Amino acid sequence: MSELPDIIPVFPLPNVVLFPRVQLPLHIFEPRYRAMVRDTVQADPPLVGMALLRSDKKETGDERGQVYPGNPPIFPVGCAGKLVKSVPLADGRFNILLEGVCTYRVQEEFSDRSYRRARVEWLPAGGESLSTARRDTLGRLLRTYLQKEDAVRKLMADPDMTDELFVNFFAFHLDLPPLEKQTLLDADGLDARADALRDILEFKLSESQWPGGGGGGNDRVH
Repeated sequence: MSELPDIIPVFPLPNVVLFPRVQLPLHIFEPRYRAMVRDTVQADPPLVGMALLRSDKKETGDERGQVYPGNPPIFPVGCAGKLVKSVPLADGRFNILLEGVCTYRVQEEFSDRSYRRARVEWLPAGGESLSTARRDTLGRLLRTYLQKEDAVRKLMADPDMTDELFVNFFAFHLDLPPLEKQTLLDADGLDARADALRDILEFKLSESQWPGGGGGGNDRVH
């Protein structure tokens, strides 16, 4: 991939937090984000910065079909995804596939186009491997939380499942509130993200033991 640019388009959503190495399919229908996709296809590298909206208010949209009119505030740390697939539809919409590349911190926002852009600082990965003890502990908690022993073991044994992908895959796919996922994305490096995910799982497992706590784990992954 070409060198990461200083300025990237930003696509804010209220309930999506992307992580490096994870794939995210999206349906693009707002006019301003259709324009974003058309511009991104021509860029090198073709990156879109995913960002979580700070507000959880549901907007009804305006006369232009914008679901989130204007530029509501976003969390400063996001993850940029490479546009690996773009399928234009007959009515001007797109189905796209992003693959997470790198986390960033917004330094400055621009409103010079119909969609938002930002000058970003690219954040270091902070290490790509976990200690055996850290990975085993996280795997044990995931097996207990999801109640899917064989499935988690199979993923952990997959030679393509690097430590980075292992942590980020579950950080993305677990049925956690967006703010908890944002906390995981904000973590400084892979060890810190794995530890934050461990803490969340331990709390949820202890919470499930309380009277009226949660039951089975079938709905805990998307």
